[in-house]
Amino acid sequence: MPELPEVETCVRGLRPYLVGQQILSLQVRERRLRWPIALETDRQVAGQSIRELRRRAKYLVLELERGALLIHLGMSGSLRLLPAPTPPALHDHVDLLLGNGQCLRLRDPRRFGMLQWVPAPAEAHPLLSHLGPEPLAPGFDGAYLHRRAAGRRAAVKTFIMDSEIVVGVGNIYASESLHLAGIHPNRAAGRIAAGRYHRLATAIRAVLEAAITQGGTSLRDFVQEDGNPGYFARCLRVYGRTGQPCAGCGEPIRQRRIGQRSSFYCARCQH
Repeated sequence: MPELPEVETCVRGLRPYLVGQQILSLQVRERRLRWPIALETDRQVAGQSIRELRRRAKYLVLELERGALLIHLGMSGSLRLLPAPTPPALHDHVDLLLGNGQCLRLRDPRRFGMLQWVPAPAEAHPLLSHLGPEPLAPGFDGAYLHRRAAGRRAAVKTFIMDSEIVVGVGNIYASESLHLAGIHPNRAAGRIAAGRYHRLATAIRAVLEAAITQGGTSLRDFVQEDGNPGYFARCLRVYGRTGQPCAGCGEPIRQRRIGQRSSFYCARCQH
């Protein structure tokens, strides 16, 4: 599933080509995504201009003159900018036809993604209204994490993966951030000192920014028919490296299940 850095890369790649464009029409070939695309969506967006494209958590928010389109890529979805006459492939379910002769095409083989029309403000939508702060935004810091963790017995890895605490820290980035901060993933969230949460917040920001930078190397691909975002695989320090030496101390990386998810850590560097 695309994580925050992949979605942010997508947004940054597409924004210059979409903002200011007029939507001529919405062509839907398959409405049965994770939630069905309502028939009135076609009428709601036609003729509107795109004011902004931004990210909230793992959602893309396409802001229009009135309301917005909320898009999630699910497990296998992708967005591509193509010449409008380009024939659709089997899993190309939606085209947003633009006034400049291009179309924004949603491809989703598993149909776990979504495209929903929402009235303004988009943040009032039930999918967004309960979300925690953005990890790269001002206000997310160690003091905030320490305050929210008070009294919690859950593992710190589970804690930082809770989207009501902070959005976008998926399994890969949680493991990487905890290793960088030197915190064992199974330590109880409420038993971590404020100073260590300061290091963790800094690590989360650093890991996500590095992953976005990796994705940024292929931003141009988002205007190609076969475009795919860059991923953060080559820089992983612990995730998926069971038995391999820790980059910090040489101790073999260990793996265990925490909160029903595979977790990777160094028993020597993380405590």
